[in-house]
Amino acid sequence: MKVTVDQDLCYGSADCVYRVGSVFTTVDGFGAVIPGREDTGDDPRVREAAEQCPSQAISITDGQ
Repeated sequence: MKVTVDQDLCYGSADCVYRVGSVFTTVDGFGAVIPGREDTGDDPRVREAAEQCPSQAISITDGQ
């Protein structure tokens, strides 16, 4: 499962970084997925970060 952050929706709360710093980071003040960590959507912590994202900017897809 692939995880992404929509930069147009993100408003930079950094909640994702706080929850799963091994997968998320900030770039120019907005949430982003650390390069090479895009395929971590199966991780329950990543799923929780997506569900709890205050701007609903995190998406998890089947990667296709």
